[in-house]
Amino acid sequence: MLRSFFAKEEGQGLVEYALILALIAIVVIGVLSLLGGRVNEKLNTVASALE
Repeated sequence: MLRSFFAKEEGQGLVEYALILALIAIVVIGVLSLLGGRVNEKLNTVASALE
């Protein structure tokens, strides 16, 4: 009975999707941290040109 309780894999798919989503979020945050300054400079340049 105890073995069958731990052998169930019903929630495994949800956990895998959550881990993939967390990995994607970490990558996106890292990329935005690296490129954030450049994007900010470009937006300021565009805003200055529009004024």
